[in-house]
Amino acid sequence: MSIITESLHTARFADRADGYHPSPVREVFEVSMRPNMISLAGGNPDLTGLPLDRIAEMARHIIKDRGEEALQYGSGAGTPELQELVCQIMALEGISAQPENVQITSGSQMALELVTKLFCNPGDVVLAEGPTYVGALGTFEGLQADVVQVPIDELGLIPSGLQDAIGALKAQGRTIKFLYTIPNFNNPSGISLAAERRPEIVAICRTEGIAIVEDNPYGLLSFDGSAQAALHSLDPDNVFYLGSFSKIFSPGLRIGWVLAPTEVRKRLQLAAEATTICPSVLSQMLVQSYISGFDWRAHVRDACSTYARRCAAVMDALEVHMPQGSSWTRPAGGFFTWVALPAGRSVDALLQPAIDAGVVFVPGSAFFAEPAGANLLRVAFSFETEKTLVEGIRRLGAAAAALPPAPSSSKGEDLA
Repeated sequence: MSIITESLHTARFADRADGYHPSPVREVFEVSMRPNMISLAGGNPDLTGLPLDRIAEMARHIIKDRGEEALQYGSGAGTPELQELVCQIMALEGISAQPENVQITSGSQMALELVTKLFCNPGDVVLAEGPTYVGALGTFEGLQADVVQVPIDELGLIPSGLQDAIGALKAQGRTIKFLYTIPNFNNPSGISLAAERRPEIVAICRTEGIAIVEDNPYGLLSFDGSAQAALHSLDPDNVFYLGSFSKIFSPGLRIGWVLAPTEVRKRLQLAAEATTICPSVLSQMLVQSYISGFDWRAHVRDACSTYARRCAAVMDALEVHMPQGSSWTRPAGGFFTWVALPAGRSVDALLQPAIDAGVVFVPGSAFFAEPAGANLLRVAFSFETEKTLVEGIRRLGAAAAALPPAPSSSKGEDLA
C-alpha cells in the first residue's frame, strides 16, 4: 500500500488554492483563549442580553410542533417567511424590496462568496476600501480576483480616489467587476461613509458600469439609534446588498442574505444549491420566531448602549495609555476602532510583547491586499467589559511605549 505524502497532495492543488491563507483573526484566536489574556481582537457581539429562556422555548416549540419540517431539506432560496421579515428589516434603512429578490445564505460570508463566484473570472478586479474586512480579502483572493484598494479618510471612501483608481485600471485594460464596500462602521476602521458622499459613489459606479456590493452587518448598530440610507436605496438595480443576523441576533445560527435583482437572485440560488443545497431550515425558523415574537429592536438598542459605553471607555483609555503621537478613529457605532502607533513604530514588533503582557489584537496589515498598515492595528470593543477593555489598553500602551524609538527618517501611515 503506497503512502501519499503531503507534498504530493500539495502538488495536486488547483491554482486557486494558493489564494487561501490562514486568517490573522483566527491565528490570534488561540492566543486569546489563554488564561488571563485580554482579547482586543475578535469582533464578537455581546449576547448577554439575549432572552435565552425564551429562545430555548421558541426552539422547543419549533421542534415539537414543526419538527419534521424544521429538520428536513428546504428551499434553496430560503423560507418565504424569513424572506419577508428580511424585507421589513431592510426597510429601516430605506430599502424597498420584494421577498423574491432575497436569497437566504449560511451567513453573509457565503453571500459574498456566491456573488464573487458569479461575477469574477480569475484576474478580474474587485475594488475595496483600504483597509477592508479580512474575510472579504480571503474570498476574493481564493477565487483569484485581484483586489485594488481605494483610500479612505474620516468621511469614508474618497470619491476622487475611486474615480482615479477606475481610470488607471481601465487605462491598463483591466476588467473591474464591482466595488466592495462596508459603508457603515467599517471593519476594521469604524468609519462610516458620509451621507453627502453616498450619492456620488453610487453615481460614479453607475456611470463607469461597475456594480456595488454593499456589506452592511453593522448598519443598525449606531450608538444614537440612527440609520443611514443604504446605498441600495439609491440605486437598487446596481447595488447588491448583503445582510446578516450575526451582529443583531446570533452568529452561531449562521443566517445571512443577499438582495439582488430577480435574474441575479435566481442565479445566486443555483450557486447556493451547488454549495449547501439549502440554508438550515431550523436556524431560519428560530430567527423567524425571534424576530416576529420578540422585541428584537429593544435588544439591539440595549446592545448599542453597551457598545457605546465600551467604546467610550476605550477612547478614554487610549488617551491615557497610548504613547504620544498615537491616534485612533472615533466610531459612532459598530465594534471597532483603528489605532495608529507613532510614525515608524511597527505593529509586528508590538504583537509578541503585547501577548507577553497579556493582551492580543489584530495587526493592521491583515486588512490590506498589498503590504501596508505597518503601524496600524484594530481594537475591538464589542465583547469585553469596560473594566477589562481599560486594562487591555493599559497593557497595550505599556508594550507600545517600550518599543525602540523609531529612526528619525521613518514615516507612519495615516489612519485613513
